[in-house]
Amino acid sequence: MDQPAPISPPGPRDRLTIPVLASGGILMAVMQTVVVPLLPDLPRLTGASAAAVSWTVTATLLSGAVLTPVLGRAGDMYGKRRVLIAALALMTVGSVMCALSSDIGVLITARALQGAAASVVPLSISILRDELPPERRGSAVALMSSTVGIGAALGLPLAALVVQYADWHTMFWLTSALGALGTAATWWAVKESPVRESGRFDVLGALGLAAALVCLLLGVSQGGVWGWGSARVLGLFAAAGTVLALWWWQQLRTPRPLVDLRLVTRPRVGLSHVAALLTGFAFYANSLVTAQLVQAPKATGYGLGLSIVATGLCLLPGGVTMLLFSPLSARISASRGPRITLALGAAVIACGYALRIADSRDLWMIILGATVVATGTTLAYSALPTLVLRAVPAAQTASANGVNVLMRTIGQAVSSAAVAAVLVHHSSPLGGVPVPTLHGYQLAFAMAGVIALAACAAALTIPGDDSSRPTRRARGATRGARDEALEGA
Repeated sequence: MDQPAPISPPGPRDRLTIPVLASGGILMAVMQTVVVPLLPDLPRLTGASAAAVSWTVTATLLSGAVLTPVLGRAGDMYGKRRVLIAALALMTVGSVMCALSSDIGVLITARALQGAAASVVPLSISILRDELPPERRGSAVALMSSTVGIGAALGLPLAALVVQYADWHTMFWLTSALGALGTAATWWAVKESPVRESGRFDVLGALGLAAALVCLLLGVSQGGVWGWGSARVLGLFAAAGTVLALWWWQQLRTPRPLVDLRLVTRPRVGLSHVAALLTGFAFYANSLVTAQLVQAPKATGYGLGLSIVATGLCLLPGGVTMLLFSPLSARISASRGPRITLALGAAVIACGYALRIADSRDLWMIILGATVVATGTTLAYSALPTLVLRAVPAAQTASANGVNVLMRTIGQAVSSAAVAAVLVHHSSPLGGVPVPTLHGYQLAFAMAGVIALAACAAALTIPGDDSSRPTRRARGATRGARDEALEGA
């Protein structure tokens, strides 16, 4: 009887696939975060207004939201590795432009280019599904999903240190070098996935989705500046609703749509996207509020007056926790199912906010509460792509995960606007400047905690998936076959 051919051990490129893809996700999150310490000084450094400077953040948010589902769909059709390398290259080009210029127009354009990197995580997760055996896939996907929080926690203190002790362009030269290295490593170590979906790219659907998202997110991000009842904001929301309705109608009638809405509206997929939206909201409030709280002046009675470097270090334990807990998330998903992991993660986030409400004056309690929220985020974010991967065909994994990341992004944008509205409404003057009150911060924590509980409820309503565990009938058949074999022996 012929023996099966031995399986060749993985080469150096195969062994580097996971760390290279994970480093790309971390680098993407770092790129999105590094501009934050610069925001107070950018008006002076560029000669632009504070409103114009804020677009260095808004441009990345908008372009990332628009390009994530578009590039995910392109990856499913034309090659995930090819599109991933293009996204990393655009991110690097944007960083070089920031390093070379102090013109606010160039900086905003460059930051929009960097938004393309938001597609790195869904594309990488899809590659991992196609290339890895099932026993390695869960932990790799969990790690890849956690890179967003890890990179954000690393990026803030890193950028603050560079800005404090060197010229601000140095920071972008550093990220340019890292981006070039990450792009080259991806080209060398990552194989092209053979899984493709045929058909033409839905250009009209991409343009329609882009227009709807720009109107929606622009209204959400600028509502606090322009006024929520202003004609501009209301007009943007009306335009977003109209364009989205037309886009939905077009997608249902297109043979190869950008987003398969019939698949999205299935409970297992649609509820996963709802949970992603709510989790994104709950998670983002942690970073926003913590950074402001610890930097508040001591004269407020609760603030610690920390520098931006010290603030970044307060968030660093959360990033380390996300790295350490991603394997645990994979184990829970393998034994109990990803929806249980998602529900558990959302419940842990709510517990973290309960700690924040109980004590937001002592530094160690602030760090503990923020770290608990980060732990819950790790569990939830690691489970979301696994839920999507199990519910969609292999040829649509990148686009489906792109939509899931888009829902997280929308949740974060809404969270930013909601937290800002709460803090503005609950503020008191200090030295002639309005400063949020401790009660305002506690209300923001309570709001995020309630949203986290809603995410937990949404997770529990997702139809169960027992594909990771053998059924009782299958276990019985296995035992029967084993007994027969022993009797025959």
